[in-house]
Amino acid sequence: MDTKRIESLVYQLLEALGENPDREGLVETPKRVAQMMEEMFEGIQYTNADIADMFGKTFDVDTNQMVIVKDITCFSHCEHHMALMYDMNISIGYIPRGCVIGLSKMPRIAEMCCKRLQLQEKIGEDIAEVISIATGTDDVIVHITSSHSCVSARGVKSANSKTTTLATKGVFEQDDMINRFLTLKNA
Repeated sequence: MDTKRIESLVYQLLEALGENPDREGLVETPKRVAQMMEEMFEGIQYTNADIADMFGKTFDVDTNQMVIVKDITCFSHCEHHMALMYDMNISIGYIPRGCVIGLSKMPRIAEMCCKRLQLQEKIGEDIAEVISIATGTDDVIVHITSSHSCVSARGVKSANSKTTTLATKGVFEQDDMINRFLTLKNA
């Protein structure tokens, strides 16, 4: 990520907005914004396979019980307006096929997948793919609900609307498995 260029562009943006980027309150803003963007968009530099390699610590286990980690909180930015997707609640489920992934790795995977410019629908698909790569199972489901500032703060300004997506792979493409997951997720 070219943080020096981002600093220069933020400086220019402040000028284009009619601000004085050299005034006391803004003089460090270009640098702070560049540092913030480096952190918030870290996931852009990694493929899903890279993320699976980074956070895919698994343990051999002979079980086929559904594993669910729910209420993972993240945020992201949509690629259309670079607007914030916030109050994001992510639940991930999978059925192990010989190994399980460390439970703390699932929130890390979700967070890294969210650190990209993209659509909410793509976030769920990316998380499902990373979990699948890391665990070797095709049986993965990802449920996401979030608010989008491109809807709540601009345009229609529908402050209370939420967007829900459901990415499914393998056995979770069957309605009975989706219902089982949603029942357990909501328990």
